[in-house]
Amino acid sequence: MASAPGLVLSPSARVGSGVVFGAHVVVHDDVEIGDGVVIEDGVVLGKRPRLAPESAAAGEVAPLLIGAGATICCGAVVFAGAGIGAGAIVGDQAFVRERTVIGERTVIGRGSVVDNDVTVGARVKVQTNVYLTAFSAVEDDVFLGPCAMTTNDDAMGRLARGARLAGATLRRACRIGGGAVLTPGVEIGEEAFVAAGAVVTRDVPPRAVVMGVPARVVREVSDEDLIERWR
Repeated sequence: MASAPGLVLSPSARVGSGVVFGAHVVVHDDVEIGDGVVIEDGVVLGKRPRLAPESAAAGEVAPLLIGAGATICCGAVVFAGAGIGAGAIVGDQAFVRERTVIGERTVIGRGSVVDNDVTVGARVKVQTNVYLTAFSAVEDDVFLGPCAMTTNDDAMGRLARGARLAGATLRRACRIGGGAVLTPGVEIGEEAFVAAGAVVTRDVPPRAVVMGVPARVVREVSDEDLIERWR
């Protein structure tokens, strides 16, 4: 650790055994890093959020927790208040916001953004340049293709006072194709399949295959394609 060039390590950070730091890593106050974690070049850990004065999320932020055996790749930024599960991978230039939890053995792809107040389960595969909007929930074994996008604000910044944002809910083992767009508040059912480029404007039933703009059900996921056959 001492030989890592340009390392900035807060004295209040807690670092487990066998942690490997790349060059020019910044570790802010109170970050907890588990055993065997790999932190590659240019990573920033424990960044404090900078919020608008009127933001309801303003206030104290919990420490960043990184589980044993996780890897944080080059140029990634992981905020204070996030939690990274054991064995997870946060890809190059990815961005993980406060109060977000990434499950064990989940992969967040290069350049992807996981916004604040998102829960991502275990063994999730998030490909390159995916956007998971605030207040979304992603269950175990979900797949999100490259450039898939979720949204949470039907009024695009003109919500009535007191109205709440609504992210997407992605149930266990559903699959979202590349470039698909999920509109605010939609739920994708367990083992459902959303085709590439689809625009999902309503809930998708479990095991349904949907495609098109707007997305429509065209058939059902076969037994041969269920997650249990692919473990």
